[in-house]
Amino acid sequence: MKVGDLIEIKKDGKVYRGVLMPHHAFSGRNIIVIKLENGYNIGIKVDKNCKIKVIKSFERRSAKKPKIPFDENKKTVALIGTGGTIASYVDYETGAVHPAATAEELALAVPEIFDLCNIDAKILFQKFSENLSPKDWQKMAREVARQLNNKKNGVVIAHGTDTMAFSSAALSFMLKNLNGPVVFTGSQRSSDRPSSDAFLNLMNSVRVALSNIGEVVVVMHNSISSTGCYIHRATKVRKMHSSRRDAFVSINSNPIGFVNENGIEFFGGYRKKTDGKVKVMPKLNENVSLVYFYPGMTREEFERIVEWKDGVVIAGTGLGHVNEDWIPSIKRLTRQGIPVVMTTQCLYGRVNLNVYSTGRKLLKAGVIGGEDMLPEVAWIKLMWVLANEKNVEEAMKKNIAGEISERREIRSLHAKNFI
Repeated sequence: MKVGDLIEIKKDGKVYRGVLMPHHAFSGRNIIVIKLENGYNIGIKVDKNCKIKVIKSFERRSAKKPKIPFDENKKTVALIGTGGTIASYVDYETGAVHPAATAEELALAVPEIFDLCNIDAKILFQKFSENLSPKDWQKMAREVARQLNNKKNGVVIAHGTDTMAFSSAALSFMLKNLNGPVVFTGSQRSSDRPSSDAFLNLMNSVRVALSNIGEVVVVMHNSISSTGCYIHRATKVRKMHSSRRDAFVSINSNPIGFVNENGIEFFGGYRKKTDGKVKVMPKLNENVSLVYFYPGMTREEFERIVEWKDGVVIAGTGLGHVNEDWIPSIKRLTRQGIPVVMTTQCLYGRVNLNVYSTGRKLLKAGVIGGEDMLPEVAWIKLMWVLANEKNVEEAMKKNIAGEISERREIRSLHAKNFI
């Protein structure tokens, strides 16, 4: 047998028929993986009770590499691969999924894109998103600026979903005067699965990249069905589910809009692209801690975490509180010129240090209220502010990239015109 053969396996009175899939690094030694007719893969343990026969031998139809088409009458979008499930393609002859190793493979992952525009593809790196670092964010920002300043209408970044909100938020602070959309997208399920969200997310991301948005956004499924995608502001979005296709949610803000094959519907205000040149401010001070407070966490633990740090962001309880035992330690930090920013682990809602006595004591100790910023966004912002701004407190309270809502949104995401 060889990969791509249609085979039949008889075992324990049952018959399984499907295409033989390739082994990978985590394949079991005696496990055969086949792709069933319904598109799902199953693994079958091979033992002396198995009977296997080849129904049809696989013959690859062509060894020619497909070329990326170009139409001079269409706009061009840059597609940057960084890794993750979406930066892969399906071998339609065998059904196997492979990480895109070349720009051509990345661009041809969804060939229907070429009906919308030209694609200039590049593999920047191939990493699981949990392995990305702030230095990778800086590389992304520089590459995005290069592409936009080379007359691309927009940029789509194919990214792993687990830390996509971190990367997109970082680029929101690093990129200034955007002359085109910067669209992050990913997929929760791989391209070979019937329930994959890769196709819809990528197609809709390209539609957004052809728009007049001048912001960094995240485009992902708006529901568990394939009706379309929400356009989320990068500094307000969070992955809220480990596996659902509609895992990404705008927090303390409505999405910018909704997109499907019929076009884009905008829900509210957004920054429009400029006519100038994109400027990159990629400097970061990475010596910043993000501390998640929990009951019983001692002052000594907090002090060990923040020792020798240049800045601290705390995810406190409720309106922005921690154990009062921490307050003397926090006061020492702020007197040393080390900014301490308070956010809330509630995520929804706003920090308000004026309501309870603990909050007022924290204010007196020099804590900066984080408004309604997500803890991870405040952490990224503080890294950027420390490296680029002189007045840290003033900059942290300033709405730089849409990270602070001017007012609280109470409209439901499930309202009729959001579906």
